[in-house]
Amino acid sequence: MENDSSIQWEHSHDFGLDNKLHENKVKTVFWLTTVIMVLEIGAGTWSGSMALLADGWHMGTHSAAFLIAIFAYSYAKKHANNKDFSFGTGKVNSLGGFASAIALAIVALMMIVESVQRLLEPQSIHFNEAIVVAIIGLVVNVASVFILHDDHHHGEHHHDHDHNMKAAYFHVLADTLTSLLAIVALLVGKYVGLIWMDPLMGIVGAIVILRWSYGLIKDSSNVLLDKSVKKSTLEQISKALSKKNTVINDIHVWTIATAHQAAILKVTSAQPLNSDEYEGILREILPQLSHISIEIRHDYSL
Repeated sequence: MENDSSIQWEHSHDFGLDNKLHENKVKTVFWLTTVIMVLEIGAGTWSGSMALLADGWHMGTHSAAFLIAIFAYSYAKKHANNKDFSFGTGKVNSLGGFASAIALAIVALMMIVESVQRLLEPQSIHFNEAIVVAIIGLVVNVASVFILHDDHHHGEHHHDHDHNMKAAYFHVLADTLTSLLAIVALLVGKYVGLIWMDPLMGIVGAIVILRWSYGLIKDSSNVLLDKSVKKSTLEQISKALSKKNTVINDIHVWTIATAHQAAILKVTSAQPLNSDEYEGILREILPQLSHISIEIRHDYSL
């Protein structure tokens, strides 16, 4: 199909993004996270700090999630012009984000289980060493947040939801949260003697991470399952076409990639407009519309 000369394509069906900048930033954060992961797991195991150990394993799964993100960007770029994908590879980013969100949820559940075990069976902690490592982890996590921050919020401002990038951003936010909670728990344990604060903070962090994970799963699955635009938007389209004495018989509008939508429309009119005129009306309401298929029927009884 990619080399089928009998089809004269009117336009490119590559509705993905040029994510080279995003990909490079995720790679940088991946290496930072992996180095700190090794440090925290080793220090957490030696010092006996559940909060620090949980943060280390948590960062380990995030390193795996960043690898998923890097693979998604690479795969989308490699197959950008492959006609086997009807609407390009834009959804690969949402798929990567969905997979990362699942990993995020699994980590949170593991943190809860381990923390509960530590609440029931408290262990001694080498506070000084654990606090130093936790602070190092926090500094690196904050740096990672700033690396990913601008692109994430710039995309949201334009409603261009790169779920792969959003997933990476949430992962570093989760890392920052768990590092901060680990430091709080270790300081309270050292100076107040409340050792149970260490596993308790692990549970608190896990609950927050589960909430982030749920939101990302919901957002990315909406794209993967071709969820329709809001009913109010469809009604707006219907009103606009009714002014042109056109009745909508069938309509589907959905997201096919970041900042790209597709529409399939079946209309009936006694004096129908041409397809370009209908397309112009739709684009006024749907500025991100990249692919349109319109079936026009004459009905002189209208």
